Amino acid sequence: MPFVVFADGSANLPKKLLNGITLLPCEYTIDGKAQIYWGDVDHFEGHIFYEGLRNGREIRTSLLNTQLFLDHFTPVLEEGKDIIYISMSSGISGTYNAAIAAVNELNEEYPDRFIHIVDSKGCGFGNGLLAVKAAQLSAKGTDVREAAKIIDEEVFHTCQYFTVDDLNFLKRTGRVSGVSAVIGTMLNIKPILYGDSTGHIISCGKVRGRKKAIDALAAKYKEKQIHNSFICISHGDCIEDARTLARMIHKITPEVKIVISQHEPFSGAHVGPGMLAVFFRGRER
Repeated sequence: MPFVVFADGSANLPKKLLNGITLLPCEYTIDGKAQIYWGDVDHFEGHIFYEGLRNGREIRTSLLNTQLFLDHFTPVLEEGKDIIYISMSSGISGTYNAAIAAVNELNEEYPDRFIHIVDSKGCGFGNGLLAVKAAQLSAKGTDVREAAKIIDEEVFHTCQYFTVDDLNFLKRTGRVSGVSAVIGTMLNIKPILYGDSTGHIISCGKVRGRKKAIDALAAKYKEKQIHNSFICISHGDCIEDARTLARMIHKITPEVKIVISQHEPFSGAHVGPGMLAVFFRGRER
């Protein structure tokens, strides 16, 4: 029997990539008003969202809590089905631990079922690509335990490199110091960031100017990529930069299919408008 693949709104997946994937909602607030994001990135009004950030609106996110997992996993288990959930990185959110807590509770009630939580070590398409792979394995009839091993291994081949336009958003989440953010903004310094093997966001370089930042993302793709039939690019309301990056990548691998999407709001609030990212399968992170 095919197993059920869960992801959540942070996976950034457009509808055409959602076959066989059940999304869980993410919650955040805008100026104190609660919002629920179900992962419909095709209809996400990214310009309005990121323009709000530019204009100083306060957006705060919440982790997915244990009760949410219990509510969504229990009916599936009662149907006699197994589950794989692709979580956003434990290095940037408590969601993974909340899911593990739910599994520990559910294992007592459903000892004959298999529930596996994948720590994607990423966010956005960084966990979305893994969810797509898991859904493909389920559709092929792969045993759930074997599929879990395959996805766990794929985590360390799922590369995600990005840059941001305004260091102050990373400052708010503690990724850079206040002094670094001020100096970097004054000098037009653009960091090149990635999700490392522990799931934390770290810097792997910095350049001066937006053009060089886009060049650096393309260079990272060229250096790391392997066996890609398609890759994903997400952006924080900077579609022309995303298209520029896509053209550069097509020069490197003309045959690769590229999905371009607005970056979802859940992690978008932490990286800000102007964020540009590329996600692909690589030799290593």
